[in-house]
Amino acid sequence: MACDKEVNSMDEVIDQIDSTMGNVKNGEIVKGKVISVNDKEAVISIGYMVDGILPKNEICSEENINMEELLKVGDEIYVYIMSLNNGEDGLLLSKIKADEIRNWNKVEDSFKKGEAFDVIVKKVVKGGVLAELYGFRAFIPASQLSVKYVDNLNDFLNRTLAVKVIELDKNKHKIVLSRKEVEQLELEKKADQLWNNIHKGDKIEGIVSRITGFGAFVDLGGVEGLVHISQLSWKRIKNPAEVVSVGERVKVCVMDTDRERNRISLSMKAMGNSPWDKVNERYKIDDIVKGTITKIINIGVFVEIEDGLEGFVHISEISQDHIVKPSDVLNIGDEVQVKILNIDADANRMSLSIKEAVDSPKENFKKYLNDSGDKITLGDLFKDKLKNMKFD
Repeated sequence: MACDKEVNSMDEVIDQIDSTMGNVKNGEIVKGKVISVNDKEAVISIGYMVDGILPKNEICSEENINMEELLKVGDEIYVYIMSLNNGEDGLLLSKIKADEIRNWNKVEDSFKKGEAFDVIVKKVVKGGVLAELYGFRAFIPASQLSVKYVDNLNDFLNRTLAVKVIELDKNKHKIVLSRKEVEQLELEKKADQLWNNIHKGDKIEGIVSRITGFGAFVDLGGVEGLVHISQLSWKRIKNPAEVVSVGERVKVCVMDTDRERNRISLSMKAMGNSPWDKVNERYKIDDIVKGTITKIINIGVFVEIEDGLEGFVHISEISQDHIVKPSDVLNIGDEVQVKILNIDADANRMSLSIKEAVDSPKENFKKYLNDSGDKITLGDLFKDKLKNMKFD
């Protein structure tokens, strides 16, 4: 009976050994614990009937590095089973291969989930830049570096960028990343938030992103709004670049919004004091003032009498003589005397007359005033003619 028990116990041990051996296979990745470390290798326990050997060159590619800096007794690490040997040599393991496989799985997982993560740009190459991702070389094409045009790739060198994997080839270990897609998602979130909170009349800040002949586009944070040239300044301008420059931070007022058409109308001049404020305190009807012609149209001319304050002279108010068109007698930039005929501060309108300023009694009366504003006497008028005459 005792002999039978010994046989049964031996069978159980063999079964346990066979069971343990069946738990590991060549090409598998398992978790093990470091038992010992020397200059050439480390011994790893993976719960198998024999311990595994982990050579130095399967831990790190650097030859001169100290093994004790890499591993310590008690460390738990993942290893790849390179060779399963039941002989005295035991198991041959690789940490490098295990890390490579596990890291590639991380890359694939990120690709499937569409996750974003940070990488550091290490090198500029033709057509883009290179970064390192879990120990793998990854390429970011120039077209995927930003939603905006990239002028100089060197500007990205050593920068940390939020990216996502857009292309993967396991056989070639090819990884293509995109920062542009991450930026686009961020902009869409910002845009949605902005549209939910923006209202007509809001006063906000933005950055001038583009300048065209008809106005300036302002980035409000995910959405661009347009400041038409007529809303850039109270003063008449020919080119938006006279007032703003790309990259400049500006304050604007929201004039109108249209989410369906993705349009926001903005105004810069609405943010400042209007030259029409208290205009009735500075000017009165029948006042004669000096101004500059800023615009000529078929039916008249616009005259600026102070920065941003313009009045209109109808063609019938230009001259007593009949003229076919204003440009026959006037040019942009001409300085003229005008008489104020009407002021409508609420509508920002002022009617002016050139002919009445020229023919105005007030204007003619000035002929009889000296430089100090005093009346000119007959003696002043005829003194040159009378100076040689003698009176008895």
